Amino acid sequence: RLDTSGTNRALSHRNGSTRGRARGCGPLYAEERRQEIAVIVRQDGRGDVAELAARFEVTPETIRRDLTDLEQRNVLRRVHGGAIPIERFRAEPAVAEKTGRMAAEKSRIAEAALAFVPEQGTVALDAGTTTLALARVFPDRSLMVFSNSLPVGIEIAARRNVQLYVVGGRVRGRTLAHVDAWALRELSDLRVDVAFVGTNGLSVERGLSTPDPSEAAVKRAMCSAAQQVVVLADRTKIGEEDAVRFATIDDVDVLVTDRGLIESDRRAIEAAGVEVVLA
Repeated sequence: RLDTSGTNRALSHRNGSTRGRARGCGPLYAEERRQEIAVIVRQDGRGDVAELAARFEVTPETIRRDLTDLEQRNVLRRVHGGAIPIERFRAEPAVAEKTGRMAAEKSRIAEAALAFVPEQGTVALDAGTTTLALARVFPDRSLMVFSNSLPVGIEIAARRNVQLYVVGGRVRGRTLAHVDAWALRELSDLRVDVAFVGTNGLSVERGLSTPDPSEAAVKRAMCSAAQQVVVLADRTKIGEEDAVRFATIDDVDVLVTDRGLIESDRRAIEAAGVEVVLA
């Protein structure tokens, strides 16, 4: 088992003394370096391969091997470009569990999102409980709607004036989203006016992220197909980062969230060029 008790030594990375030790006392042994990497990732919330390579004066390939070893020992989780603490790699709750969370806020977010539904044209509705809340209040007018979600499709199908297309694919049991190659092929041919997208995490630095790679790929394709991307996310998603990024903050046009959003987060998101609507 990895010993991370040498916290004081690892904390010295903040003032550069880790690099100094590498120069003054010779290179660290691999196990020593991995112990310090584990503490750095846990303390900073993330470890970047290039930054760690520069800090420890080794190659990026060496750091990748270190991270792979630490992941195999269940100390952290690899993500694109680095690693995150295992504590942040949460088990993704199922739809039934998520539906009851922040239900009042999701309903208000859905009502506010109606302002971005065009009078006519094409709309994409992502899988998720907040997009499902939008589907429940969706207007019955001349629109073409594409969705990769079984629950969303059932709601939209009740609108007689809406032309519904359900994007096919493998159904993910936890989210009831259609994913994988079939879904991606259909989305690659689409161009829609607006895409309403859900997310597990949104940060200015990393953008939008979700736990599952297959669902991230579909969300990425949906964002690419849209002229306007409207993200529906309650305040608990803001500032969070999950394992797989599917869009940068530059890909987002509008964030519709609840009034519990921290003011500093709102300012940072707006400074990044995103319109923030508080419901």
